[in-house]
Amino acid sequence: QVQLVESGGGSVQSGGSLRLSCAASGYTFPPHCMAWFRQAPGEEREGVATIEVDGSTNYADSVKGRFTISQDNAKNTLYLQMNSLKPEDTAMYYCAADSRWCPALIGKPYDFDYWGQGTQVTVSS
Repeated sequence: QVQLVESGGGSVQSGGSLRLSCAASGYTFPPHCMAWFRQAPGEEREGVATIEVDGSTNYADSVKGRFTISQDNAKNTLYLQMNSLKPEDTAMYYCAADSRWCPALIGKPYDFDYWGQGTQVTVSS
């Protein structure tokens, strides 16, 4: 049973930083692709960043230069370092994983088979 458990969300002021973590367990083989998505109230879930098993990364234009996705394979943990946070970054953030290679772009939710329960990030102005 694959499990993804996010942590690290919270409330910060504009310009602040947060680091999200996603602990993965239950895999027979490590996933090829892991990702962070986010969903604001009334909005569709959107991709934020992806990382391949070889370390290749991809970012949504809205977070390039501010967010960094990384993984610690020894700890089976995915991270999202978020700097220079803006009020528009406010959303529920979800960790996702799939056994296939990452989509050419960030991808859509249906590209990922496994999901965490989410962690809330709130940025105040």
